[in-house]
Amino acid sequence: MENSEINVGHSMPRIGDNAPNFKAKTTKGAIQFSDFAPDKWVVLFSHPADFTPVCTTEMSGFAIRKDEFTALNTELLGLSIDSIHSHLAWVNNVREKTGVYFDFPIIADIDMKVSKLYGMLQPNESETAAVRAVFFIDPKKKIRLIMYYPLNVGRNMDEILRSLEALQISDENGVAMPLDWKKGDKVIVPPPKTLDEMNDRMADNSLEKVDFYLAKKSI
Repeated sequence: MENSEINVGHSMPRIGDNAPNFKAKTTKGAIQFSDFAPDKWVVLFSHPADFTPVCTTEMSGFAIRKDEFTALNTELLGLSIDSIHSHLAWVNNVREKTGVYFDFPIIADIDMKVSKLYGMLQPNESETAAVRAVFFIDPKKKIRLIMYYPLNVGRNMDEILRSLEALQISDENGVAMPLDWKKGDKVIVPPPKTLDEMNDRMADNSLEKVDFYLAKKSI
């Protein structure tokens, strides 16, 4: 998959697009994204800069909860517009100061190539720092959900994990998630598309029904 195949007609990837391919240096070695984490989900997230306070809390959050992502068949992939040397020094500094180890690859995007490819540079916010973007990418390398935060607001790790789990459960069961859904809550079953399906739905006592178009079930 070549970069030229991506982003035709718009400046940043959108939900449903194939994730743009790239080669990059990371703290875990060089990667070709199309070959990265085969058969797994990827959470690709950018941060504005190394050795900055909000970024340190966020990266620590990903590191502390890495096992939860692993349990969801998901690889973490960080990025900032800093050199590999800066990344390594920062990772080492945080480990020395707090005991938290960023044991996942962090892209050294010093030429801003990946940031531009993914629309992480937003000029009205900053010309030289990537905004706090999160891309949820499925095993087929399709973008399924995108979150953007400004430079001065940290993300919510519970929401990132909740969203990832919701996407996976929705895929596995052909359902949708209601407001504030979390694992264990009832899910929304697809609405009927014919009169016969509607009549069957109304007669189905296994569902929690508000009306024929809004019904929930446990999974």
